Amino acid sequence: MSLFITCPVDSVERATAFYRALGWTIQPAMSSDQTSCFAIAPEQYVMLTSREVYASVGGTEELVGGPDTPSKVTVSFDLDSRQAVDDLLDRAAAAGGRVGDTDEYPFMYQRQFDDPDGYHWSPFWMKPKEPAAP
Repeated sequence: MSLFITCPVDSVERATAFYRALGWTIQPAMSSDQTSCFAIAPEQYVMLTSREVYASVGGTEELVGGPDTPSKVTVSFDLDSRQAVDDLLDRAAAAGGRVGDTDEYPFMYQRQFDDPDGYHWSPFWMKPKEPAAP
């Protein structure tokens, strides 16, 4: 199954620069001047579209909101290490993202950031399980 997360943005150019700064890979065949598509994992994509394009698809005009509208979802995804989580957050902050909380659990390390359009992301690293006692 392929997954596409579509986010209406104020400026496709600005949003594209932000996600490129995260180190994510743009998919030129699925991008245009009104839409940028980034592969975030095999068969998983983030589509950044102008608010006009987003509103024109499927009668979503009333759902568009703006950058000051709080994100209604949190997109969480795992990375290979705690350092990979920290590195991504450093890149997000340097590119103009808002860095939020850090959560440390016995089983997981998690951080939060919002992109310039207010979308909320939560990368995490699952800690290795402790070996069972003999």
